[in-house]
Amino acid sequence: MSDTTPTVQPGSFLTLNYRLFGPDGDELVNTFNDKPATLSLGSGDLSPQLEARLIGLKEGDHVTLELAEGEAFGPRNPDMLQRVGMALLRELGDLDETWSVGDVVQFPTPDGQGSFAGVILEMDPAGQWALFDFNHPLAGRKVSFEVQLIGVL
Repeated sequence: MSDTTPTVQPGSFLTLNYRLFGPDGDELVNTFNDKPATLSLGSGDLSPQLEARLIGLKEGDHVTLELAEGEAFGPRNPDMLQRVGMALLRELGDLDETWSVGDVVQFPTPDGQGSFAGVILEMDPAGQWALFDFNHPLAGRKVSFEVQLIGVL
């Protein structure tokens, strides 16, 4: 008699609950207290590295995956640290807005169809620029991913 329990394959459609924990054990995302998530592997809902760790798991599995520094969201890229002129910030945002170190600022994509975010790391004392980190907040960080596979199609 063979095991006919559905197994996660590339392109599988999943119904699951999951929790994502940051490097300090802080819970960042939790679907266990709400309705389960549904996603298709390869659609970009999860990072390719997280999806790869799900391959081979079976419907009903409940596991916690430990991902090494940089594995889940890639390494930190020093080229993603950029100085942005305050004139450009004012042009893109509210003229009366003020910013501080630690603020997350949304920028439009070049095509104007989406946005991306950067965190202010440093402000020029003369008020000419701000240093932004455009890396994913978890890039280069260790994360834990708890997953309960409810359904696999």
